[in-house]
Amino acid sequence: MQEKAPNCARCPYKVSDRICRTKEGNAPDFCPTKNMSACVGQSLKEYHRIDGVGEFAKQASIQEAEGYMNREHGYGHVRAQKTRIEEIMGFAEKMGYKHLGLAFCIGLRKEADVVEKVFSAAGFDVISVVCKVGRTAKEQIGVAKEQQIDPKAEEAMCNPVLQAMVLNKARTHFNVLLGLCVGHDSLFFKYAEAPCTVLAVKDRLLGHNPLAAVYNIDHYYRCLVKN
Repeated sequence: MQEKAPNCARCPYKVSDRICRTKEGNAPDFCPTKNMSACVGQSLKEYHRIDGVGEFAKQASIQEAEGYMNREHGYGHVRAQKTRIEEIMGFAEKMGYKHLGLAFCIGLRKEADVVEKVFSAAGFDVISVVCKVGRTAKEQIGVAKEQQIDPKAEEAMCNPVLQAMVLNKARTHFNVLLGLCVGHDSLFFKYAEAPCTVLAVKDRLLGHNPLAAVYNIDHYYRCLVKN
């Protein structure tokens, strides 16, 4: 019988009782920890097969732990102590990254100015590039006038491929995304040569806090799951 497709988001067990957390834990019939042992083993080999991957994962785990205080008192007593931007800088320091790339949306230009100052003050060399770099008309990729934000204007396209190329040419060690649009961020990930992380994502309606819709799914945004 073919195994069911993994769907960890619908696991019915408490976190402390799940097989992905404890050896004697419970697992639903769609559990990849239980059903995909070959992939588990294959993934572990990757951390040793390619230079740097294991160290990257190790330092990411260490940085995760350092994001909490009161660890000496056990998991039930921990609380957060570092912001996302602090964790990005801490991880970059652990990895020895000196040159940070900052790919940002022009709509978050003020935020980008602050972020660049924060990174620079911490001793990083920052290469930043805005989404509209190159000033290429949207018509170049087949966008009709009526499909633009302003149908009467000549609009410059967001160019995440060029953003990635600019940072590749600068030989950045680590790239940070700030507010790139859905899809544009995907293309940046595809073309960037250095490892990437995200400081903030684009959400025009919710002030770049997309989880607000998730947190309000039982009332203001219940329409998103209405049958």
